[in-house]
Amino acid sequence: MPSSSSLLIVALLLAPAEALAAEPCASLSVPHLFVSATEHSLYLCRSQRTEATFSVRLARSGLGKTHEGDEKLPVGTYALGLPRRSKQYGVFIPIDYPTAAQRRRGYTGGSVGVHGPDRRVRWLGHLVNTFDTTDGCVGLATDEEMQRIASWIRRTRATTIVLASTPTAP
Repeated sequence: MPSSSSLLIVALLLAPAEALAAEPCASLSVPHLFVSATEHSLYLCRSQRTEATFSVRLARSGLGKTHEGDEKLPVGTYALGLPRRSKQYGVFIPIDYPTAAQRRRGYTGGSVGVHGPDRRVRWLGHLVNTFDTTDGCVGLATDEEMQRIASWIRRTRATTIVLASTPTAP
């Protein structure tokens, strides 16, 4: 008869990878958005659980925004504004970058947010996310995804976004 440790090893080997992965939403108990740059995913988080996941495109020059125009995505925890209409993206959700502490360290920039597809290429659907093309934002592929996220933010009153380089918050 196999030992209990042997059965545990077999169970872990047969478990789906998702079940073994750390929960990206575990770091905060309040409703929030979590973006994993390595996973190119945005998570809707409530009660330390993932409610929905979306594929995203990120900044064309990578991570670590420090100044306006560097085309990088900031990394950290930021206040999230209310969704608003945008002529260029359909819906834009502002991210309060830089924080007061970052401004004191000389960080500059603005107009960072979560947004839908550019009006000129939205007909591409999910192909919009093939390449990282934003100037420092988190981009969604479709208007429907942005509407779902905007509705969720209004419903849950989420006011925080975590932009992380790893699949889970540090």
